[in-house]
Amino acid sequence: MGRMTVQDMDKEHEEEVLTEEELDTLAAGGDAASTAEQDEEKKTEGRKPTVVVAEDESVNRMDLVAMLEDNGYDVVGQAANGEEAIALTREFKPDVVCMDVKMPHMDGITAAGVICDENIAPVVMLTAFSQIDLVKQAIGAGAMAYVTKPYEESKLLPALAVAMGRFAEINELLDSVERNENELKDTQEKLKDTEEQLKKAQDTLEERKLVDRAKGLLMDKANFTEQGAFRWIQKTSMDQRIPKKRLAQAIIEKYGEDDQDND
Repeated sequence: MGRMTVQDMDKEHEEEVLTEEELDTLAAGGDAASTAEQDEEKKTEGRKPTVVVAEDESVNRMDLVAMLEDNGYDVVGQAANGEEAIALTREFKPDVVCMDVKMPHMDGITAAGVICDENIAPVVMLTAFSQIDLVKQAIGAGAMAYVTKPYEESKLLPALAVAMGRFAEINELLDSVERNENELKDTQEKLKDTEEQLKKAQDTLEERKLVDRAKGLLMDKANFTEQGAFRWIQKTSMDQRIPKKRLAQAIIEKYGEDDQDND
């Protein structure tokens, strides 16, 4: 192969240089991609947290919705009972659910249990009762926080923030556990493969040792050459469909007994 001249190098360099049109096209494409990323970030940053409100008393529900919207929340669904709350939560998958404890058809604690079991959204329970048993039931159902009536921003907003934060932490933990389980599963599968390969290698080594010994006995007892003994074992194994290991063991047993008899 001939040596590259200076002229050849200059020519090759010229071919790699982009034209002004190509540079403008790439710049426009880069700007478009950058703009798209920035728009997506702005959408995420500017997105209001979504909430489903479940309250059977319409006046209380309207007050609660107004309070939430005034504080930057997007109320995507309003329910008058537990069944509607579950349906709306499944449909909209909000960032948080405000759920009254006492509602017709299905109470809030039961509905919260379904929502939490399906891990759709965190639930903040709303109750006019101070009984500790209702609070325990709500927490037992999976509610992240609770607020007592009358609703006050100083109580409700921190409870919503706590619920969403806990929900995110729990899901991050669940994701971590799932990743660890998958990694453990992969490690176990790799270990199993390694063990199988090791066993196969051990079997191969054992077979070679037996074949070598059988080959030596054939050379000693049946006047085979080394190459002839190996070919005979190989051909007999194939023709008779007998594993070489078993055939070698049979040869060793036959001629080994002769050695013992002679001794």
